[in-house]
Amino acid sequence: MSSSKDDANYEDCVWVDFDLMEKFMVDVFKGVGVPEDDAKISANVLITADKRGIDSHGVQRLKPIYYDRIKSGMQKPVTEFEIIKEGPTTAVVDCHVGMGHVVAKKSMELAIEKAKKFGMGMVAVRNSTHYGIAGYYPIMAAEAGLIGIAGTNARPSVAPTFGVENMMGTNPLTFAMPTDEDFPFVLDCATSIIQRGKVEIAARTGKKVPEGLVVGEDGNSMTDSNEILEKMLQGKASLLPLGGIGEDTGGHKGYGYCTVVEILSAALSGTAFLKGITGVNLGHFFIAIDVSAFTDLDEFRKTTGDILRTLRASKKAPGQERIYTAGEKEYLAWLERKDKGVPVNKSIQKEILQMTKELDLKGYDFGF
Repeated sequence: MSSSKDDANYEDCVWVDFDLMEKFMVDVFKGVGVPEDDAKISANVLITADKRGIDSHGVQRLKPIYYDRIKSGMQKPVTEFEIIKEGPTTAVVDCHVGMGHVVAKKSMELAIEKAKKFGMGMVAVRNSTHYGIAGYYPIMAAEAGLIGIAGTNARPSVAPTFGVENMMGTNPLTFAMPTDEDFPFVLDCATSIIQRGKVEIAARTGKKVPEGLVVGEDGNSMTDSNEILEKMLQGKASLLPLGGIGEDTGGHKGYGYCTVVEILSAALSGTAFLKGITGVNLGHFFIAIDVSAFTDLDEFRKTTGDILRTLRASKKAPGQERIYTAGEKEYLAWLERKDKGVPVNKSIQKEILQMTKELDLKGYDFGF
């Protein structure tokens, strides 16, 4: 990841210091009624996405997903973390349509606590809301020397194989594992080829979506990003599962994994599923596995690191500079951005200025 490439991708952006942006987001959340401690959790999840180069889930989501929903009454600013069923290694939590980031962080903390006592812990959550990047929560486990797994269902946007109706969410299935390197192994991705956020970024920047990622109700590929977002709301456009159209390229495999996440998110917690999801009745699941219950943690770290280093050192395809392992690009994005900050395009600048004015926030100079 080179600076010249990064600058080319963000030439129309203003770079804002991470600490300043995080403080601003805390104040925005507080301004719409989120308690300070919860506001700090929510802002930290968002800024972590920006730090890792996952722009689709950072400050870009602040206004349309959280600010607007709270102001409209669709989502509650105060989170009630209610444990409704619990065993030594398990729990079911009701979020009561509060802040998804808050209930997710506390749920993974609970799973980690159980795993440290009994080797494994799993928490299912119902009636929740969008919780930011899924990888944030497994990373918590990895940083504690555990294996972390998390998943969530989402608003319908993905068609099943051989279908054209958006039935399932992008349903990320996410893993993080400790290594002896400077960063953990983190696989944080949707079970669809792309997620809705990528289409939103394309729409904000006036770009089209490549063919083969979105299908219309007529079965043909769609590329106009604004039209895709509009048609998705109408149920007339769908993202495709990993593998793409049909079974020839493995679309049924992505469809299958997407369904697994739907079942674990909804059936275990007793929450809404498929077309019943509105965006504020989501289900999540969080799993923590204590490595030391199986093997020595340092040995696990080294073996995992050896696996990743061996993969990166394998023979490269002609014309390719390097091979990456999961979590590496996000770590490199952080190294690239740590002294530059968050890239804020013109569309997000307008939203930031709007929220600043509406909440009468003082003392912020973002340079735009």
